[in-house]
Amino acid sequence: MRVLIVDVGGTHVKVAGSWDRVVSRIDSGITLTASHMVKNVLAIARDWTYDVVSIGYPGPVRENRPLAEPHNLGGGWRRLNYDHAFGKPVRVINDAAMQALGSYEGGRMLFLGLGTGLGSAIVSDGRVEPLELAHLPYRKGRSFEKYVGAAGLERRGKARWAKHVAIVCDVLRAAMVADYVVLGGGNVSHLDTLPSRTRRGSNEHAIDGGIRLWAADTVPRALPST
Repeated sequence: MRVLIVDVGGTHVKVAGSWDRVVSRIDSGITLTASHMVKNVLAIARDWTYDVVSIGYPGPVRENRPLAEPHNLGGGWRRLNYDHAFGKPVRVINDAAMQALGSYEGGRMLFLGLGTGLGSAIVSDGRVEPLELAHLPYRKGRSFEKYVGAAGLERRGKARWAKHVAIVCDVLRAAMVADYVVLGGGNVSHLDTLPSRTRRGSNEHAIDGGIRLWAADTVPRALPST
């Protein structure tokens, strides 16, 4: 099965095929509507042959559809009929969950995406469950996101931010009863030393996640409804 993978982000939309994994990028941002995304992706993939589409969406997803419009993109994401727009079967999943699925190597894994905010998901026995941990209280009335997201890095500097990343990894790994943590997202590059029981992820794992999203032997059929 040939899978077209679309990873929607606040700065770029990354597009790749399972057959060669070469990534093309589309500028993203506040003017990018759902219909514009589809039009641009189809332009890139006009000469490609694929059977299905996987979309990583920067927000909560249920029943194969975004639950809310994104804060840093244009509109139309909730109401779009993705199967009709692409003319192929489409599975939509939270972007952190898609990268988590691609990062999975067994056991019970917690994924934390260090980007503008804090993406999170857990994978156990090949099944991924998106989490919404970013806005839970952490310290001094502020959320986890305020300390380990991009605003926390800018406000506290690299050294203090890294200390909080280590603490948050320990706290959330224990709370989720995870065997290990994978740290993904663009800001993981600012960590010179990884916290204990963690490993470094990669944005390329989103491609693996998009492929695994259609693998019936590793991902339950109920997955797209999460």
